[in-house]
Amino acid sequence: MTSYPPDGHVHTQFSWDAPLGDMERTCVRAVELGLPSIAFTEHADFGLTTLVDPHHDLPDWLAKHTDADGVVTPPALDVEGYLAEVARCRDLFPDLRILTGVELSEPHWHHRSATDLVTLGRFDRALGSVHTIRHTPELDYDAGDAFNALPADAVVRQYLAEVAELAAGSDVFHVLAHIDFAVRYWPASAGPCDPYAFEEEYRYALRALAGTGRALEVNTRNPLDPVIVRWWREEGGTAVSFGSDAHRPDLLATGLPEAAAMVETHGFGPGAHPYDFWVLKKRH
Repeated sequence: MTSYPPDGHVHTQFSWDAPLGDMERTCVRAVELGLPSIAFTEHADFGLTTLVDPHHDLPDWLAKHTDADGVVTPPALDVEGYLAEVARCRDLFPDLRILTGVELSEPHWHHRSATDLVTLGRFDRALGSVHTIRHTPELDYDAGDAFNALPADAVVRQYLAEVAELAAGSDVFHVLAHIDFAVRYWPASAGPCDPYAFEEEYRYALRALAGTGRALEVNTRNPLDPVIVRWWREEGGTAVSFGSDAHRPDLLATGLPEAAAMVETHGFGPGAHPYDFWVLKKRH
């Protein structure tokens, strides 16, 4: 059987952007794969985002939360319903280690809301994420949509600068999620996205995170370039988490074995418990 690290970033029907999510079916899949543990980290978005082009075809889950001007208003996370479903799944799958969790969008912009939610949910795992870019005091762009309005390199630099602000400006999360989120949407017309072109910005963000003692997520939605894990170690990072960022059951744990093998080459290995972060075992 393939060996998997824990999947620490998974979405279900309680995430507003996961219409095909299903917690019970995801647990079934986790048992089939032999995952050591799983964390259901549902989206919690507190602000408004403006789409650059609100007139192109939007998926139903996004269209119903978007007004005519392209302003997206995400719904609140149903914490009570979510925790009840986790409890039900824990009863159904007693041999699967299930962690509660939340993915906080820009918690450094929404400190009170993020803190209140984490206090209410008492989550085992909180991810800190940047999904939007603050273009002006009144205008936030979706990080992917921003490529339609700004030069590609400017989007990535602004994104990584905001990641550094998140690391320094919020203490309510345990893991920095998808540091390369903006790169998912890098336009083909700009040629390959070379991480070395943004080394200074990556290292600055990684150094800010390392100084807080928290973990860097190796997100496998798009494979993370191995050099970023090397930079993480060199900037003082000592722990990593893994996340498939799956929004439906069949995508659970995608790419995790390959990511674990890559991370091991940089000196990280399993923690004391199957659900723990992987930690730095040796210095290179």
